[in-house]
Amino acid sequence: MPSHAPRLQIDQHFARITLRRPRVANRLEIEDLQTLEQQLDTVNALADVRVLLLEGEGRHFCSGFNIGAVPGVDAGALFERLTDAWENARPITIAAIQGGVYGGATDLALACDFRLGTRACEMFVPAARLGLHFYRGGMARYVNRLGLGMAKRILLACETLDAQAMLDCGFLDRLYDDEAQLQAQALELAQSLCELAPLALCGMKRHLNALARHELDSVQLAADIARAAASEDLVEGVRAWQERRPPRFQGR
Repeated sequence: MPSHAPRLQIDQHFARITLRRPRVANRLEIEDLQTLEQQLDTVNALADVRVLLLEGEGRHFCSGFNIGAVPGVDAGALFERLTDAWENARPITIAAIQGGVYGGATDLALACDFRLGTRACEMFVPAARLGLHFYRGGMARYVNRLGLGMAKRILLACETLDAQAMLDCGFLDRLYDDEAQLQAQALELAQSLCELAPLALCGMKRHLNALARHELDSVQLAADIARAAASEDLVEGVRAWQERRPPRFQGR
């Protein structure tokens, strides 16, 4: 794999994907989108993986798709396929955003379950300045997560938001002073999530996202509730609570 390709690392319940084009603010090429999809498929297929962290090398998180490759390429369709898959990832996903996040990369971050950032963060979507119509899935995520008014400010007015504005509007869940603190807190959150019951955690993630899209599958929800209720993990969780010790969940 090329040295600049996204790197996937897996350690038991924890997976990490690192974007590695720091000289161009981790700009994504077509081959990067394909690699990210393949890596996500790999993670989804590993039942032991409970948390997936997305991060970028260098000053910035990601500058989106290579603008020079946009003419003649349906960049929206490519990004929509990736971001929709990311939103529907089986593990809990975290984006660690240390600097700028631009264009379609903002939607890739929105597709994550949690977004942590530093005070050096900023975001900007130049689609309207380029003559590029943002794709359906991305617009839906903006409206569902940030509200119609904020979606219009970002996508129509092309506002640049600083870190505090990103926190205030709900794009960021947590804001830290520097990258060292960001990395420490991202790993702490990942570890905390890895220790929770995966059947309940992943099931609730799936149905919360479906509720936000007004696409709840009541039959699947009932099946997931029943599965968790009959699981060894529930027995272990109750026993651990009574014995005042950390639970040891196995995902079954």
